[in-house]
Amino acid sequence: MSTLLERDGLVATWRQIRSNSDSESWECCELDGRGEAVPHPKPSARRQIVQTDVFCQIAEQIGHVAAMSVAVTTASFGIRVPDVVWMPPEKWEAFDRDAPVPFVPDLCVEVLLDRKYPHDIGPRVKAYLEGGAREVIVVGQRGERHFHSANGLQPSSAFGITLTLERMYFDEFAPSSH
Repeated sequence: MSTLLERDGLVATWRQIRSNSDSESWECCELDGRGEAVPHPKPSARRQIVQTDVFCQIAEQIGHVAAMSVAVTTASFGIRVPDVVWMPPEKWEAFDRDAPVPFVPDLCVEVLLDRKYPHDIGPRVKAYLEGGAREVIVVGQRGERHFHSANGLQPSSAFGITLTLERMYFDEFAPSSH
């Protein structure tokens, strides 16, 4: 049985994989808690548009310290790359930005459009919240928005975020997200 790697081991493995990866075919590489690579194909244009739209709305509504596709370290789920993250400016200053963020930012967003395995969103949300996120927003394959906090699913954003997303980018008949 494989054991979970400590943060330093995960970061070293992540750096090694990143230095050897073919950046043309993979958007990012994540690591599970055992340090095993979890590559993800580049997102479709449709998903990139939605990610950018979410990023812009968050930056406009709560501040320009949001970022897209930033690797973060979680204790229970390895190194993951949320679609959008936000945290206060002082937190951005506290770490080496050439490595994964050594903690989970205050807000993480996952967009499930064209995800091959949307069923893994539950463990991702849990890992982000256990790692210190105050909120995780999941945008489903039909454009639905789910706001998660340490107290479970919430009716609205703890940050007061409202996301207005164009219907044309979402699957009308996509399977429901979790």
